[in-house]
Amino acid sequence: MSQALVEAGSTELSTHPGEDLDDFVSFMVADQMFGIPILNVQDILSPDRIASIPLAPDEVKGSINLRGRIVTVIDVRVRLGMEPLAIGPETMGVTVEHGPDLYTLLVDKIGDVVSLKREQHERTPATLNPNWREFCDGVYRLDNSLMVVLDIDKLLDILSDFDV
Repeated sequence: MSQALVEAGSTELSTHPGEDLDDFVSFMVADQMFGIPILNVQDILSPDRIASIPLAPDEVKGSINLRGRIVTVIDVRVRLGMEPLAIGPETMGVTVEHGPDLYTLLVDKIGDVVSLKREQHERTPATLNPNWREFCDGVYRLDNSLMVVLDIDKLLDILSDFDV
């Protein structure tokens, strides 16, 4: 997604990290672009063999084994108040660390790593979907879209009481 913006001559995206830039892993959920600060991302993977967890909250899709560690898999769509994700060939997982635990966030499609100028960061708009506002850490207005920055701590906070 962001590669198309770079090729279109966007002045908003840069492929050269610097002091005044923030780097994000971008991804799509439904038709909306989201981003997570790259420093929060541990791994990007194609989920397979997700083991279900009985009595888990609705947003918990199950767990996977990632290099010997048990990782809780979260359906970001459900967490954001949308219909559950139908796992398909483009479904990807973004693994993040929250406290001592790893979580894989199921997303529709992975985008690119994008570097955006800090001065372009805007506070969460009042018109943003109320289900998303709770987990939002601001937005970036790009040429043809809006990238919502997710706050991983807020997104996964209620799950810290859930023990896999």
